[in-house]
This record gives sequence, C-alpha cells and structure tokens, in this order.
Amino acid sequence: MGLIIPIVLVAICSVVIWRAVDGFSTASEYLGRNLSDGVRGATINAIASSMPELFTSIFFLFYLNDVDGFSGGIGTTAGSAIFNGQIIPALVILVVVFSGAAKYVKVSQKVILRDGIALIGAELILIILISRETLYWWHGGILMLMYGVYLTYMLWSMTKGEKMTTDEFHEQSDDGYEPKDEKRHHAVIKGGMTIDLERMILGRNRITDANAWPLLIISTLTIALSCYFLVLACEWIGSESYYVPFLGTFEGLGIPILFVALIIASMASSIPDTIISMKDAQKGNYDDAVSNAFGSNMFDVCFALGFPLFMYGILIGPIEMDQFIIELSAELRMLLLLMTLVVFSIFFFGKYVGKMKAYLLLVIYAFFVVYVVGRSTGNEFIAAIGSVLREMVYMLPFTQ
Repeated sequence: MGLIIPIVLVAICSVVIWRAVDGFSTASEYLGRNLSDGVRGATINAIASSMPELFTSIFFLFYLNDVDGFSGGIGTTAGSAIFNGQIIPALVILVVVFSGAAKYVKVSQKVILRDGIALIGAELILIILISRETLYWWHGGILMLMYGVYLTYMLWSMTKGEKMTTDEFHEQSDDGYEPKDEKRHHAVIKGGMTIDLERMILGRNRITDANAWPLLIISTLTIALSCYFLVLACEWIGSESYYVPFLGTFEGLGIPILFVALIIASMASSIPDTIISMKDAQKGNYDDAVSNAFGSNMFDVCFALGFPLFMYGILIGPIEMDQFIIELSAELRMLLLLMTLVVFSIFFFGKYVGKMKAYLLLVIYAFFVVYVVGRSTGNEFIAAIGSVLREMVYMLPFTQ
C-alpha cells in the first residue's frame, strides 16, 4: 500500500500533463505557425513538450528547499534528456517502419549537426558547472544564456517566407482542433470531465489570436499544478515514511530523491515529448520529430535546470552540494553526454536509420535503467562503472 498511493498519483499526473500539453501544443503551434520545419520542432514543439520538466525542477527545488530538491531537478532533467535521446528516436523509427509509411527514417544532416553540436556543447558546460561544492545564481544564468544564444541562432537562421494567415493555418493543419457543435456550458463541462482544455476554451470556435493565448496560459497553469503533485508523489516514494491526510502514515523506499526523479519523474514529464514527436513522424515531418528530441534536451539542460537555480540563488541563496550528490551528478551527466554522442553518431553517420538502430537505442536505455537501479541498491559492479564515469569527468578542464 505504501507505494500504491504515490504510483497512482504519478499515473494521474501523467495523464493530466499529457492532456494539458496537448492544449499548450495546439496554442503554441498556432502562434508559431510562421516558423520553418526543423526550427519549429527545436523551439516551439520542444518548449511546449518540456514545460513539465521546467515546473518539476522548480517544485523540486523550492518545495524541498535544499540540496535534495536540486538533486531532484538534476534527476528529472538528466533522466528526461536520456529518455528523449533514446526512447523518442527509437519510437519514431519503429512507428514509421511498422506503419508501412517507410522502411527507414532519413533526417537532414544539417538539423542533426546543428542541434547535436549545440547539445553536446551545452552538456560539456553543464558538467563543468555542477562539479562545484557551491552553486550560485550565476551558474543558472550561464545555463539560461546558453539557451538564449541557441534560440536566437535558431530564429536568425530560419528561412524567411510568407506569413501564414489564420485561414491558411487551418487549411494546412490536418490534426488541429475540430470545433464542437455544442453550447458553451456543455463544452466546458465535457472538456473538464475529459481534461480536454481545447474543448473547454475553444468550444465551437477555431483557434485564433484571441483564444490562443488563454488556451496557452490555462494549459501552463494546469501543467504546473500537475507537476507539483508529481513532485509530491516522488517525495513519498523516496521517503522512509510519509503521511497522507485522512489516510495515515505509509512506508516509502527510503532512497535518495535523485534516483526516483531519474526514472519516475523523467518518464512522466517526457510523455508530451514522445507524443509530439510521434505525431510529427506519422505526418512525415522527420526533421521536426528528431529536432524536437534534441531541442527538448537543450531546454532541459539549459533552461529547465538553469532557471530554478537562477531564481533560487537570487531569492534564497547559494546551494551547498554534498559530496555524494556531486559525484552522482557527475556520473549522470557524463553518462548523458556519452549517450548523446551515440545518438548523434547513429543519425549523422548513417544515411538512413532503420529498425535495427531503433532496437539499439532501446537497449541503451535499458542499460541506463539497470544502472540507476543498481546504483540505488549499492551494486558493486555498477558502482565501479560510476567510478569510471567520474574519472572521465575529472579529466575535463575546470572540474577539480
């Protein structure tokens, strides 16, 4: 019973996050309708699908209010980035292949080179920044600045074209919201019961400049509320014991919150990334599907971790890291870097990507799950792998 309650809560939060991000995505896709393919995937789609990681990191840090909270943010962003880098490309490939749409996926090398190099550079800088005993607001500022530079470059390099009108958007959008022929209060009630924010806000109307922003704001607030309860559920799972009002006290696993965030929080917050990328793949937008995964990781690494650190440092003060968190964070970030290099190599050096490479990505993610479980249970072999990863980190400049 001790784990059933938080797991059920995680499942509920995952569904609400998925539905809320669906509304956020509809609004942001409309507002970013004039962005070119590839750029839209790495910016609008990536930010939309990564809002859960941002809010989860914020609540981990400000709710737990200590180094454990920051480690929860590290776990969420690192675990989500690894999930995005392995699972999403693998599922994109398998959906395309088994649906009969194509025998393989071909992604523009320009997109892979652009997003891959930016992500690898950001991960290297992150490894250097978090290898410190004390983290200040300006560490978060550097991470946010990196994302600002990346976003500016993406928009600057975008191919200029004719602006798309609202009518043209609706003509070209084949998966947009279909207005419901029902009264306003019926739309609100039915939308609320099914967590369909588009139905609640838009009703019988098509999306326009007037209703896109309310949909975006309400979706964002819904995501934020869901992420708060997701953090609460993760805390219960990791605790020795926890108390639920009206139900009593229950036992948790008694493990550091970092390990819980690496698997549970990261998977729950990555559901939107997966759905958006698979939708793009089904429409044949392979550049958007893959660039969404890379762009989401840029957002996770730079902004979803940098912004909470920046705000915490300004409002409360620096974070004092203990040695265990420093070492484990170093292992995870080096593991993330190595996995990113593998994914980059698979897509960049192979002209086409088929199901065998998709299976390879799934095997790599399975290794990551085994690593996390083994590290949390004190397995000696996994601990030895962690030592090797730490040594690799300390070979980098400015990490000692």
